[in-house]
Amino acid sequence: MTAKQTFSHRLSIVRGVEIEPHLRHIAHLRITVFREWPYLYDGSEEYEAKYLRHYIATPESCVVLVHAQSQLVGASTALPLEAADTAFQKPFLDHGIDPKTVFYFGESVLLPEWRGRGIGRAFFEERLKVARNQGSKIAAFCAVDRPLNHPLRPADYRPLDPFWRSIDFQPIPKLKAKLSWRELPSGKETENTLSFWIRHL
Repeated sequence: MTAKQTFSHRLSIVRGVEIEPHLRHIAHLRITVFREWPYLYDGSEEYEAKYLRHYIATPESCVVLVHAQSQLVGASTALPLEAADTAFQKPFLDHGIDPKTVFYFGESVLLPEWRGRGIGRAFFEERLKVARNQGSKIAAFCAVDRPLNHPLRPADYRPLDPFWRSIDFQPIPKLKAKLSWRELPSGKETENTLSFWIRHL
């Protein structure tokens, strides 16, 4: 494990089986943050534990953790695309891109009071280091598509597109994934479309 001290929080990186002791806290954080727009995710700890097992079972995976004293306030995941869910591999396979060349950045979740401190940029920097060390050619992540007129869109919502472009990621319109999750406020399983952004390494 590597660690660094910045501001009043501590950033650390765990890999593969090192993730397991943090699993419950990561799951709780994901459920909490993804309830917000635009994901509106009505998650369960049981599903989260199953999902995060992909990372524990993959030695090349990583999770960047942010602790404030003893509390986990942020987490950001990544693993080789070939070890990710097939729903994320399919768009690349369909367009002739070998998943073995791609490092998939799963998600970044951070409690609201810790945003705006440069942690989001640090999440990407640390995962890019891991991707390069693994010899990957492409870093990729996806974000859910939501219409601008969605009734639950907050009036003060600021899309992250400008930030993603500032760190050299570009949207690839042809790369889209389909994924279902229980969605608020109905709690019903709903299929959503997610669009990929990539950066060549």
